[in-house]
Amino acid sequence: MEKKYTNNEVTVVWKPEQCIHSKICWHNLKEVFDPTKRPWVNIQGASTERIIDQVRHCPSGALSYYMNNAAETTKDPVAEAAQILKVEVTPRGPYIINTECVILHADGREEVKKGTVALCRCGSSNNKPYCDGRHNEIDFEG
Repeated sequence: MEKKYTNNEVTVVWKPEQCIHSKICWHNLKEVFDPTKRPWVNIQGASTERIIDQVRHCPSGALSYYMNNAAETTKDPVAEAAQILKVEVTPRGPYIINTECVILHADGREEVKKGTVALCRCGSSNNKPYCDGRHNEIDFEG
């Protein structure tokens, strides 16, 4: 059952059944998202801009938002992080993404990939996060 939290400018929608508990929300904006408190969302804890920015980082799309502006014709929640349509897990091979996506590297670099992208699933690639075919050399069974 989804829950809604509003500060009169923005409404944050939380879908608990979709949440993967990545902890990104509360690690980066504990003034708003604090799992030790009830309710766990304090929508008054930060500015609307900071809240929206943090919700946009939700990897599962469990957190979304909509603006409460009466001039808007829709109140459909925005779940910007959940735009990948399909990720294919290939037998004994990589993850395949068949749509435009953004790869966020550990060093903070962002890379936009268009078309098909193959991501390493075995952990042995010399070109991480991309697959270089080493899964064949190590006889990966995953």
